[in-house]
Amino acid sequence: MPGYVLALDQGTTSSRALVFDDRAEVVGAAQHPFRQHFPQPGWVEHDANEIWDTQLLAAREAMQAAGVRASDLAAIGIANQRETALIWDRATGEPIAPAIVWQSRQTASICEDWRARGLEELVRARTGLVIDAYFSASKVRWLLDRVPGAEERAHRGELAFGTIDTWLMFRLTGGEAHVTDETNASRTMLYDIEARRWSPELLEAFGIPEALLPAVQPSASEFGVTRADILGAPVSIRGVAGDQQAALFGQGCVAPGDSKNTYGTGCFLLTTTGAEPSRSGNGLLTTAAASGGDAAYALEGSVFVAGAAVQWLRDGLGLVASAEETEAVARSVPDAGGVYLVPAFTGLGAPHWDEGARGALIGLTRGSERAHIVRATLEAIAYQSRDLVTCIEADLGRPLGALRVDGGACRNEFLMQFQADILGVPVHRPRNLEVTALGAAGLAGVASGLWPDAAQFAEVASRDLDVIEPRMANDEREERVGGWLEAVERVRSRGAS
Repeated sequence: MPGYVLALDQGTTSSRALVFDDRAEVVGAAQHPFRQHFPQPGWVEHDANEIWDTQLLAAREAMQAAGVRASDLAAIGIANQRETALIWDRATGEPIAPAIVWQSRQTASICEDWRARGLEELVRARTGLVIDAYFSASKVRWLLDRVPGAEERAHRGELAFGTIDTWLMFRLTGGEAHVTDETNASRTMLYDIEARRWSPELLEAFGIPEALLPAVQPSASEFGVTRADILGAPVSIRGVAGDQQAALFGQGCVAPGDSKNTYGTGCFLLTTTGAEPSRSGNGLLTTAAASGGDAAYALEGSVFVAGAAVQWLRDGLGLVASAEETEAVARSVPDAGGVYLVPAFTGLGAPHWDEGARGALIGLTRGSERAHIVRATLEAIAYQSRDLVTCIEADLGRPLGALRVDGGACRNEFLMQFQADILGVPVHRPRNLEVTALGAAGLAGVASGLWPDAAQFAEVASRDLDVIEPRMANDEREERVGGWLEAVERVRSRGAS
């Protein structure tokens, strides 16, 4: 059997590709950024063709770096930015409009209308989600409403909707595959996570024709075969998951209660709950977890702005030249000097779900300096993650013993220590932080027989951890958290106490 897996890790700001061997080690990698488009305040869009071009280039370069050919690959795995939605012409493969990114708030008015129609409870019951512009359904409705003729063409079956995984598979297979996996389907606000099918009730309520939608399969299964000229020979696509569920699998979190937090453009905390969906009483979402056939579920909390706040420091304010610089700057002061940043630049995610909230710097004095603002930005990432952990613990009815972490910001030692301190529990960081791509590779490898099953893969994935222990005293932790919660309440647009 070929002993390598190619993982395509298509993210919000770049397209990456990594080749893993049968020991789950990276043997080749490549990455290419692509442009972000902001046509109006709060809107975020992508050029889907640019995503395809950068992803294909990264895949070919990663294989070249690894010294492997298509015939050496057991399979391809795909992890993708979730909820980002696009519609394209089935015949030509051309998008009818730019892709609307998960961060974009341009469809907030559609969500307001759906809430006013009393659809919130139906959405939660069927999908485990709340009505929010974050998810794909309102983006689909927006495209059907705004692009001339789109509604009629969708009903005639001439158009195809997809999240980014579906788009990549359509292109990889030369238009043969119009398919997605359960984890991505579960983020559209159209998928019945218990019946494991598109919800007829929601499709009717939102006016979205089922002819537009892809087929849905388990995350570890046969999705299609690439066209021979794409990589040099046909290769099976056998693993697909939204990036956060891929990271959950890549961290080896397959037992109920296992939890991980990914620090990227946003922060996403997922806890495996098992074969039955667990409904949150604390503002978290119920979502599908990656599996090879049987149903699997997780609880999820989403922070919209995490690493994006550091990008704002760099690109918007010019306070740092690079993200790496923030660690030294934050350490140059003993604390944030009473300054809190609430980075609600696109509203607040879990557990608040406040689309109208906006960011604020609170606690500034004449003595506030650049370092205090930089430190407050890093601390905000940890505080927001702490809020999610508090909700997870309340839903589980017990404290977390530890939090597994991944994502680029995990390299920041200050942030990781502050995260452990503000949680009061150890943080477990893998030596190999490529867990999103590893999860995609693992799903494809399990489906291909490269690893016998998910449990065996989990053993491989969860080795070599750094353990970061908390050091902060309880009274200091409580004081700092109290200041943070007060700052959050001051930016709320509704439901503030």
